[in-house]
Amino acid sequence: MKRSPMIRDKSVDPARAAARDTLRAVRERDAYANLILPKMLRERGITGRDAALATELTYGSARAQGLLDAVIASAADRPVDQIDGGVLDVLRLGVYQLLRTRIGAHAAVSTSVDLIRSEAGMGPAGFVNAVLRKVSQRDEDLWIDDLAPSIADDLIGNLAFRYAHPRWIAQVFHDALGGSAGQLQAALAADDERPPVHLVARPGLITAEELALVSDGEVGHYSPYCVYLPGGDPGDLEAVRDGYAGVQDEGSQLVGRAMTVAEVADDSGRWLDMCAGPGGKAALVAAIADIDGARLDAVEVSDHRAELIRKVVRDLPVDVHVADARSSGLAPGYDRILLDAPCSGLGSLRRRPEARWRRTPDDVAELVVLQRELLAEALRLLRPGGVVVYSTCSPHPAETTGVIADILAAHPEVEQIDARPLVSADALGDGPHVQLWPHIHGTDAMFLAALRR
Repeated sequence: MKRSPMIRDKSVDPARAAARDTLRAVRERDAYANLILPKMLRERGITGRDAALATELTYGSARAQGLLDAVIASAADRPVDQIDGGVLDVLRLGVYQLLRTRIGAHAAVSTSVDLIRSEAGMGPAGFVNAVLRKVSQRDEDLWIDDLAPSIADDLIGNLAFRYAHPRWIAQVFHDALGGSAGQLQAALAADDERPPVHLVARPGLITAEELALVSDGEVGHYSPYCVYLPGGDPGDLEAVRDGYAGVQDEGSQLVGRAMTVAEVADDSGRWLDMCAGPGGKAALVAAIADIDGARLDAVEVSDHRAELIRKVVRDLPVDVHVADARSSGLAPGYDRILLDAPCSGLGSLRRRPEARWRRTPDDVAELVVLQRELLAEALRLLRPGGVVVYSTCSPHPAETTGVIADILAAHPEVEQIDARPLVSADALGDGPHVQLWPHIHGTDAMFLAALRR
C-alpha cells in the first residue's frame, strides 16, 4: 500500500490516526504499544477525550487481535495474511469499535473508511467499507457463537476465543488454576479487561495516603505503598514527575516488599537485586533499604536498562552493576536476594496487550533454562541463613513451581519457606509459594517463592 505520511486530511480523526499508527508500529517493528502511544500523543498534542479514545482503541485492538482477525477473515472471506498490513490495521480498529465499544456503527465504519482513504485511495476504502458493514450485521456474541470452538468439544478453546487469548495460554492458566473451568473463565475475563493504573508511593518520600490525596486515587488493598489511579496520565502528577511516586503494579510491589520483610537473623544490610532493570522493584527495595540502613547491589545486563535504574534510584543507597547476573563477579555473602527472573510475561498480558500474540510455547522452554541458572547463582551468592525471593510475572508451572522443584532437588542444603506471611494479601492458597491473579487479587499474575540456605 502506498503511504503518504505527510498528508494532513482534515477528515481523519487524530485519535484514530494515532491508534492506527501505533498498531502499525507494533505490526511492522515489534514495538510495544504502551511505549509508542504515550509519546505519540504528546508529540501530536492529543489530550483529554481524544487521548482516552486513542488509548482505548489502541490497547483494545491489540489485546483482542486474535478474535478480531477471525471475524475479519470470515467477513472478508480470505485469511488475514492475504490482506495488506495497513488495511488490516484499520480493519482491526473498525471491528473493535463495532464489537467492543459503544461507538455507533455508522461512526465506526465512516471513520475507518476515512483513515484508509487518506493513505490508500478509493479501492482499499471500498474494501474496508464492505468488510465493516458485514461485520456490523452481528454483535460480538453472535460472531463468537459462529466462529468459536464448541463448548462441548473444546471448552478451553471456546473460552480462549471468547476472551481473546491464544489457546495455549488458556491451557497454561487452566493448569495453573488446578483445572477449574470457572476459575479459568474468570481469569481470562479479567485478563481481557483494561487494567487500572497502580502507583507506588516511595517509602520515606510520600505515604500511600498522601499520594492518594494528591492524585484523587484510592489506597491499595494489599501493598502499603499502592494507590489505584482512577484515570488520566500518571505522568501529569507532580509526585510522579518529582520521583516521589512511580507506576508499578501492586503485585510487583508485593514481590519487592517480600524480600525486605523475610526473617533473616543478623541482617548485615547487604542486599541484592539480580535482574533489576528497568528499576521499579529496585527503587522500592532501595527506598526501604535506605530506611533500614542497608545497601543494595542492582545487577542488569543491558546498558540502557542499567541507566534507567540509575535514574530511578538516584540519591538512594544503590550500586548498579552492568553484568550477566549468572557471572556478575560479585562476592557471596548476601543477606537478602531478589531474583525477579526474565520470564514469558504471561502474567502481565493485560498491561502488554500485544504480547499474548507474540509469545510461543517454545519461548518458555528457553526461559526455564535461564531461570534455573540464575536461581542456582542466587543461592551461591546467599549467605547461610539468608533468603532468596524468586519471582516471575508468569503463572506457567514450568517457570514457577517447576523451577523451584528442580532447584530444591539439586540443592539439599536449601529449604523452601512459606512465602504467604511475606505477602499481605487474601486467598493465597495452600502455599508455600504465592500465586497472585488478576481475577482474585486485582494484580498481575505474579508468582513468588522464598528459599533459605
